[in-house]
Amino acid sequence: MTAGAGLRIVDIDAEGVNIAFREDVVKGLAETQKAIPARWFYDLRGSQLFEEITRLPEYYPTRTETALLRDNGPEIAKMAGPDRTVVELGSGSSVKTPLLLSAIAPRAYVPIDISGEFLRQSSRDLAEKFPGLPVIPVEADFMRKVDLPPRLIGESLLGFFPGSTIGNFVPHTAIDLLRSMRNTLGRNAQLLIGIDRIKQVDRLLDAYDDAEGVTAAFNLNLLHRINRELGADIPVDQFRHVARWNEGWSRIEMHLEAVKDVRFSLCGRSFSMRAGETIHTENSHKYSPRQAILLLHASGWSPLVRWTDDQDDFLLFLAEATQFRSAP
Repeated sequence: MTAGAGLRIVDIDAEGVNIAFREDVVKGLAETQKAIPARWFYDLRGSQLFEEITRLPEYYPTRTETALLRDNGPEIAKMAGPDRTVVELGSGSSVKTPLLLSAIAPRAYVPIDISGEFLRQSSRDLAEKFPGLPVIPVEADFMRKVDLPPRLIGESLLGFFPGSTIGNFVPHTAIDLLRSMRNTLGRNAQLLIGIDRIKQVDRLLDAYDDAEGVTAAFNLNLLHRINRELGADIPVDQFRHVARWNEGWSRIEMHLEAVKDVRFSLCGRSFSMRAGETIHTENSHKYSPRQAILLLHASGWSPLVRWTDDQDDFLLFLAEATQFRSAP
């Protein structure tokens, strides 16, 4: 079976530009600490580069979470129960998603992602690997409540949010996102989510600034995307990738630092940056098990079971939608 046509729920202007992308970039570059949301990394090239990152020796999250999914697949299937439809928040990983689909044998697979080109490509790949499985891609921003295809109404849904992507968001935004997922997936849903743990700072820095420079290329690709899609003239060669640990926020931060004074134009506006000034492009918050549990409870999800690896590097939770109550 090939992937279905799916749905497209994004706002595109007459010139084919993603309106939210343009608004976020213009707004972010006008701030005192320039910043662009990490979700805009993932055009086709950015998504391909991230797949390369997941195979790097320094990048422990992917191989650790993959092992947790492989080793605990039977228990995940038992806890999830039969006839679930998997709704993945983000285009399917070439490794982790097939492990989950093989373990639970779902009724259908619904990936949601804002990067339409990569979404369609990954959906086709998964449809070929699972010829009897309906694959229904939805091009949308999962930061908001997404209206799923009508055929899913009344089905038991299992949300899948791997890769510790939740760590990209400051805590209050992470809670808003997880609440939005609960609204998207419905009252009887479950959520399988990966969350990275706090660990030695040197290991974290290596994971986000690899020796081969793939993460640097991934970060800099955001500027190439802005130039290509928004008609900007950012001198990409005058920026460098920087990864740093922020102890107060318990997170790795990625920045694009101007190596000299630069000027550029974008959407009819002029911008300038001094040497050493940065564009903040990504956060990756790290959690203790207790903090992760509190995050889920605060977001309307009740943890059912927790798995971790022998080195205590990573957490994998299966949670269920908490039923709303009139009183605490």
